[in-house]
Amino acid sequence: MTASGRRPGPHLVVGLGNPGPKYAATRHNVGQMVLDHIADAGGGRFAAARRAQAVVLEGRLGAPGVGERVILAKTTTYMNVSGGPVKALAAYYDIPPERVVVVHDEVDIPFDGIRLKLGGGEGGHNGLRDISKALGTKDYLRVRVGVGRPSGGRDTADHVLAPFSATERKDLDMLVSDAADAVETLILQGLTAAQQRFHSREIR
Repeated sequence: MTASGRRPGPHLVVGLGNPGPKYAATRHNVGQMVLDHIADAGGGRFAAARRAQAVVLEGRLGAPGVGERVILAKTTTYMNVSGGPVKALAAYYDIPPERVVVVHDEVDIPFDGIRLKLGGGEGGHNGLRDISKALGTKDYLRVRVGVGRPSGGRDTADHVLAPFSATERKDLDMLVSDAADAVETLILQGLTAAQQRFHSREIR
């Protein structure tokens, strides 16, 4: 609680990806898959955002009536220009960067791994780089969903823009569900608790 006795404002949870059916099942869109899972679990539906190139769903995570308020958002721009919509949504809902949660694919984490952090580098991720530039800071929360690096000298861009392999698809639903749990743990219990839970989990 704040000094005034009021709860802090909502979290803005952004799932990164590229628009259209061509990209919907690709590794680069796993962040949006996670938000779809959260929305489906709560029975909600996304609708076009005001003043931002995104679709949004307002709701709560946690116990009915007392949970934490969240704004779920999926950008409708291409990945490398995600910053504009995130900045516009944060401004519209009056959400500071430290309450912005970006869910995204991460090639530096093996498939099925989940890591969380506040701030830090973007690791070559163009979507994160554009968000950092737009917000004027790197100090926002990230839920990093492991998609692994390409094998056999394959280009990283080709890797993330391709669908998950047949082997990966066997565990994809569980990975998406776990990442959704990581978002909820982060918001309800804080970063340290979420890191302790998900960083200690062995990659299957």
